[in-house]
Amino acid sequence: MDYLIRKMKKRDISQVQHVAKTSWHSTYEGIIPLEIQDKFLNSAYSVVNMKRRLKHSTIFVSEVGGKIVGFANYSPVSVDGSVELGAIYLYPEYQGNGMGTALLQLGIERLGASEIHLNVEKNNTIGTTFYHAKGFEVKSEFEDNFDGHMLKTVRMVLKVKEGMEI
Repeated sequence: MDYLIRKMKKRDISQVQHVAKTSWHSTYEGIIPLEIQDKFLNSAYSVVNMKRRLKHSTIFVSEVGGKIVGFANYSPVSVDGSVELGAIYLYPEYQGNGMGTALLQLGIERLGASEIHLNVEKNNTIGTTFYHAKGFEVKSEFEDNFDGHMLKTVRMVLKVKEGMEI
């Protein structure tokens, strides 16, 4: 499948919002109640917050035929060389085509971080399987109160090596 990975632009906001909503609903069905998902999505992916993310973090989008089908959001690299992968989402029908790997690889190549950290919901088997396959290791597990709903969260880290291919 032909796809393009590039930095997100302001005009991409509505498409990225749609990817986030669709992939969240697919991933967290039966894990997080829909109304809690929607409350979170409406806040975290509001236009105001998306503009803030564009200004203060790095977002790469994956595009097929001019349509955005996925994205990854990285924090700025901290003084200790680590970066937080806050989100990596793809429309369900585009998962398993190498785009998630490409979004992660670009983060490794472009950001120059020594470690990539992330939190993933323990019952998100698609996410946890993907991160384990890419070499992420579990650092810790904890319970997280997500708007009144308790989640089991796994903290993972990938130690980045020079010229690393995942």
